[in-house]
Amino acid sequence: MTLLTRRQVSGGLAAAAVAMPSLARAQTFPSRPVRFVLPFAAGGVADITSRLAADKLGEKLGQRLVVENQPGPGGIAAARSVTTAAPDGHTLALLTNGTAISVALYKALPFDPVKDFAMISALGTFDLVFATNAESSFKTLGDFIKAAREKPGTLNVGTINVGGTQNLGAELFKSTANLDFQIVPYRATPEIIVALLRNDIQLMVDFYAAMKGGLSDGKLRPVGTSGLARASYLPAVPTVAEAVPGYEVTSWNGIAAPAGTPAPIIDRINALMREILIIPDVKAKYAEFGVEAQASSPAELKARLEADIKKWSAVIEKAGIPKQ
Repeated sequence: MTLLTRRQVSGGLAAAAVAMPSLARAQTFPSRPVRFVLPFAAGGVADITSRLAADKLGEKLGQRLVVENQPGPGGIAAARSVTTAAPDGHTLALLTNGTAISVALYKALPFDPVKDFAMISALGTFDLVFATNAESSFKTLGDFIKAAREKPGTLNVGTINVGGTQNLGAELFKSTANLDFQIVPYRATPEIIVALLRNDIQLMVDFYAAMKGGLSDGKLRPVGTSGLARASYLPAVPTVAEAVPGYEVTSWNGIAAPAGTPAPIIDRINALMREILIIPDVKAKYAEFGVEAQASSPAELKARLEADIKKWSAVIEKAGIPKQ
């Protein structure tokens, strides 16, 4: 048997010394309430669904999860709050596809979501909905595409917030379908709906939760959803990809911790999220907002984030949207 060298022994001892604090943190977690930091204001879909998950996770951990809303441009305030916290599992972050967009949209961010966070699990996925005025002649997305090709530059598509998922989803539709139409940004969804009903715009792109009232009362006609498969809450509505092959936008929310959080803590929270997100009441509540409750592995969430950063960087560059 080969004798160990002094260097090998000292190296092994050093590694063990580094591992011991992490192991201790994992064994005592959670020892106090856990902060869950959201980059959004209270009351929105992300806030409501995150609080539901937080309540269930707190029950399973035996410690309260305290939701902190820290809205701000690029999610910077919320990210700083989490990345500067101790990596002991007691501070968690909500990451979204908006996090990926921020990386693509800003010249420089004071954080790197890929390197500065330890991914835990996805919480849910949700699609954009494309809709026309129920009284318009555009009964299908194909009707809109046909008209846009016959009269280039004459049709308008409404979204909110230049650089938001809805706006970039419209930009991606424009480039993927090779169409010429105007994308008109509005401050809020109700303004878009009014514009659609007045025929100022001929198509709108937004999330299901924001459009639910107009869809339910029959004023809006859904003509496409942005995921790869038809949405469970609008099963009769085709995907955009059925008319425009290659088009896909899947929005997502996920939970993460500061980089360096011990793997046993990450694994424990991941396992609990997998239990929580298959609870029928949780799935039903998420579905009310057009969100499919869906867990993932840490690696899958990281891959999704990296892929979206690349995807939206290309869309922003092609659309000529100035970086902030």
